[in-house]
Amino acid sequence: MTDATDTQLAAQYEAYPYPERDPRDEKKRLIIGSPSHLREIDWWVFKGLRPLDRPLHALVAGGGTGDGTIMLAAHLARANRPGSVTYLDRSAKALAIARARAEARGLTNVMFRQGSLMDLPGLGLGPFDYIDCCGVLHHLPDPEAGLAALVSVLAPQGGMGLMVYAPHGRTGVYMLQDALRLLAPADQAPAARLDVAKRVMRHLPESAWLRANHNFADHITGGEAGLYDLLLNPRDRAYDVAAFAGLLGRVGLEITALMEPARYDPAVYLPDPKLRSLTRALDPIAQAALAEALCGNISTHVAYVVREGEAPTPPDAMAPSAVPLAREAPGPELAEAIRPDGVMAFLFDGLRVPVPLPRLAGAILRRIDGERTVGEIAAELANPAFEGAWRETWERLSAFNRLALRPPLSGV
Repeated sequence: MTDATDTQLAAQYEAYPYPERDPRDEKKRLIIGSPSHLREIDWWVFKGLRPLDRPLHALVAGGGTGDGTIMLAAHLARANRPGSVTYLDRSAKALAIARARAEARGLTNVMFRQGSLMDLPGLGLGPFDYIDCCGVLHHLPDPEAGLAALVSVLAPQGGMGLMVYAPHGRTGVYMLQDALRLLAPADQAPAARLDVAKRVMRHLPESAWLRANHNFADHITGGEAGLYDLLLNPRDRAYDVAAFAGLLGRVGLEITALMEPARYDPAVYLPDPKLRSLTRALDPIAQAALAEALCGNISTHVAYVVREGEAPTPPDAMAPSAVPLAREAPGPELAEAIRPDGVMAFLFDGLRVPVPLPRLAGAILRRIDGERTVGEIAAELANPAFEGAWRETWERLSAFNRLALRPPLSGV
């Protein structure tokens, strides 16, 4: 399904593949994030139940210049995990950059395919255990049809990681887009439109809301592709969390987690006991909508989703056989982040959230290595306060996407 706007969008990503990436930088760093961090997939999609030796076949639909593809393929390779990543994008230039990045890393577990995700039902690809679709749906002529195409190649008990724009945190963006539609109409050549956008940014009035919105430094300073995608994209929808959940529900999907879950918990921001009791009366989507409206700085929604009724029941993190692990920063590094007053501070796009932890949290975190079980950590500490301290540490840090449980090593 295409229209004139979609044709303009295709031209944009050929002229300015997004995000702007140089394959030579793969020698310096691996770009990580959400969705599609392997440990997030293991936990938020499969709840730590899918064995590590079971091959994971993933699709990155609308892969752009390759961030999600390279991250997931590199994680699989580093962990010596079986599986593959299929990259799909209709931009030849973006594909060439993503392929060069994979080659720079020596990744052999990626298959590249040029095409549109709208054509997935007839491409003969899949089924896939996991599908990444990040920053794509909100540009499609029919996002619901795009989601349906993804569902058509999703394996039973599989899941997806999705990202769509959110309205409140994009305050100022749409005002500038309106201005540029007048000064640089979408039917003009991309280079001419970009020149106008650069000139406007050099003379942006002090009162422009985009000046007060610090969510987009990576776009504004991220080269021509970043600026074009932010201000000149011919089709750019934003979904509040309720609208996003509605879109998912219409194709039979449900959210297993919004990233990070604590960010969507209004109780994190409302210490008043009466207000907290009012929030507890709301259903989970309404609670998330309340948090979004309160904070006003959420510019994207990242969600892990599964088919309705297929969300697995997570294992008990208190079980002695459970093996906790850290998402990215090692357990000892997390322990070092605890302040002398027992608080760990988190930063959500400029919003600082202090989280108090129990006195034993540091000692517990220093022993979390992805190998020790909860029972072994308890035995090492031999402290009667362990159970309560571990429960509190787990509940708080897992909600901030810092801790998960390791899946079983083998399906045998």
